[in-house]
Amino acid sequence: MIVDQARYRDGRRLPCSDIGEELEAIRSQESSDFLWIGMKDPSTETFARVSDALHLHPLAIEDSVTGDQRPKIERYGDGYFIALRPLRYVESTSDVESGELMLFLGENYVVTIRRGEATPLAGLRSRLEQAPEMLGHGPWGVFHAIIDLVVDTYLAVEDELQKDLEDIESRVFSPDERVGSEEIYALKREVLEFKRAALPLQRPLAQLVGPSTPVPSEEQRLLFRDVNDHLSLVIDNTESQDRLLTDALSAHLSQVGVQQNQDMRKISAWAAMAVLPTMIAGIYGMNFQHMPELDASVDIGGHQIYYGYPLVLLLMISACTLLFRSFKRSGWL
Repeated sequence: MIVDQARYRDGRRLPCSDIGEELEAIRSQESSDFLWIGMKDPSTETFARVSDALHLHPLAIEDSVTGDQRPKIERYGDGYFIALRPLRYVESTSDVESGELMLFLGENYVVTIRRGEATPLAGLRSRLEQAPEMLGHGPWGVFHAIIDLVVDTYLAVEDELQKDLEDIESRVFSPDERVGSEEIYALKREVLEFKRAALPLQRPLAQLVGPSTPVPSEEQRLLFRDVNDHLSLVIDNTESQDRLLTDALSAHLSQVGVQQNQDMRKISAWAAMAVLPTMIAGIYGMNFQHMPELDASVDIGGHQIYYGYPLVLLLMISACTLLFRSFKRSGWL
């Protein structure tokens, strides 16, 4: 649906009833006025009506209808098609959600199309109308305000991801707290979602501040250069986060391996201590006829004391004690 549509002259809002008629009037008068049409999850009929009135390029229309576009800035004749992926951080689940924001940019019009909930344009138009100097730059001024807002949300999301990363790092190397591989991997997926939105935007945005830039004025080029600097900072930080998460996952898996080795050594030590008395007991459980130890005795005060049984028990206890001390000294227990 069309959320809002208006005509702007020197940064001031004017009513806009019919898009085609208003655009024809602007072009016939060779005016610097422009139209800004904002849509959110538009139906096929609504979008077709707007595209017919503005004579948008068929390939750009196809991309906008298909959706799920890689961030890009493409030129079609005298107009531009821009695809952005705004992000938002969900505090309750620590997830990064992405939306779609597409723009059609022409000499006398701007069309914004929002899809999904992670689109940060709410209130932007009213804020710009209160600062008409930015709207005075025309469609490129609107585009700058939008992409600047999107990159600012990248900065905010990147800060939240950094906090999550620092928390995981401290827990990986803490003896008191535990972190699972799935938690590290989940954060790595969120960083990947972030990179999918920010990284492809770097090259087309750099072209806007290069020697072949289509941006009409030097003042606007400086504004886009500032946005490009912020985007470069975000991408550098995200690349560092990705590498740190890879290292944290490797360190965690190494710790798991060390812990498993320690557990196996403990199990082996206890098994060895259990095997020795079992072996001795097994020997005396074979019921041979001639086993001297069974008849071994000593005469004390006229009483025959058979000491074979307590002697074997003492042997078992002594052997297990010796093994326990040996394993304790070697660090297996």
